[in-house]
Amino acid sequence: MTEIDLSRVLCTLDELPEDSSRDFVVGEGNWPLRGLLVRTRAGVHAYLNRCPHARHPLNLRPHQFLTPDSRLILCRSHGALFEKSTGFCVAGPCAGQALTAIAVRVVAGFVLLDDAVDPASFEHVEAF
Repeated sequence: MTEIDLSRVLCTLDELPEDSSRDFVVGEGNWPLRGLLVRTRAGVHAYLNRCPHARHPLNLRPHQFLTPDSRLILCRSHGALFEKSTGFCVAGPCAGQALTAIAVRVVAGFVLLDDAVDPASFEHVEAF
């Protein structure tokens, strides 16, 4: 049986159905790691919850990151659109830029922050 570090669990796979998204926070204090998860047929992808255009969070409401048809990630501040599987901006004020990817893995039905990711390394990324 695989041992799971509970401090790295972001959600269960059941909490992230295909073509859905959800936010997560890892760490404490003033600068925890704030991210988003999206699930596609190809797997689970994670990104820093920060638009490259104005450094705002992408969502206004919890877990609301996708366009109405669930095909793209939407920045609710300025309307930028990002591919779910790459984080690449395909339209909007930051076209050609990309979201910051965060490595995750799925183990025994849990979505985990990858062991190689140090949440503190995101502390000094420019604030919202």
